[in-house]
Amino acid sequence: MTTHFLSINDLSDAELRGVLDAADAFRTGADAGGAKPLAGKTVAMLFEKPSLRTKVSFDVAVYELGGHAVFLSRDEVGLDVREPAEDIARVLSRWASIIVARVLDHRTLERLAGASAVPVVNALSDVEHPAQALADLLTVRQHHGRLEGVQVAYVGDANNCALSLALGCAATGAGFAIASPEGYGFDPAHLRAIEARGTSVRTTTEPREAVAGADVVYTDVWTSMGQEAEAKARREAFAGFMVDEALLARANPGAILMHPMPAHYGEEVPAGMLEHPRSAAFDQAENRLHAQKALLQLLAGGA
Repeated sequence: MTTHFLSINDLSDAELRGVLDAADAFRTGADAGGAKPLAGKTVAMLFEKPSLRTKVSFDVAVYELGGHAVFLSRDEVGLDVREPAEDIARVLSRWASIIVARVLDHRTLERLAGASAVPVVNALSDVEHPAQALADLLTVRQHHGRLEGVQVAYVGDANNCALSLALGCAATGAGFAIASPEGYGFDPAHLRAIEARGTSVRTTTEPREAVAGADVVYTDVWTSMGQEAEAKARREAFAGFMVDEALLARANPGAILMHPMPAHYGEEVPAGMLEHPRSAAFDQAENRLHAQKALLQLLAGGA
């Protein structure tokens, strides 16, 4: 069983399947009246970045599993300002059974995990967003009934969401294609990591090429938190990468649209696109809760 969850790669193929199966049981209510693996336990939620879906879904997940969540903002804790990450991890792991951390720098997560006596969960870093990817995979399975053989096309920046999703697709037998402007695709190390997990990535700079034959069309913001100074340059670079009805129509019949939200309407999607009949974005948001309950249940076994 995994100790920390900093990356999709921290779950074996069997663990990932188990988490998705458990998440599906939470989603459908098949677990009703089940055990409370976090009963009498506390989860520390250490957030350097603001959040809606991640904060609320983790908080509710802890509550529904019988535990208590303590939210700690950037100003309250001051990672590496008031005290070093290592000291924070050592202190929190004396009180809490799991630490959920949303950080600016992935290296901070690694340092927290290195010093913590309890599991550390990546609730977003600049490298990966694996908690989001669990919900993404659950959503694909919900709408298509399977993951193996499903073709996922990602249109946009090869960011943290893209990397975690690509690793998840590789681990579950789904195909993955990505269209990014020159200079905004995966770096070679990330491509090697995805291929090592189980599949090659089809890369292109042409969105229409990526979505041809796709069962899932996925997009995300062009400018992530912390990149605001690059917003103008990114809008120029990503011109032509909007996922609108015309682009979605190039995918397979029955293809779904996914977006981790929040959306920047008028950039990666036009206004109203997430309410499109083929959009699964709000199912995807709901599934954050179910997937994270399943993950916390797994980690609680060793907490």
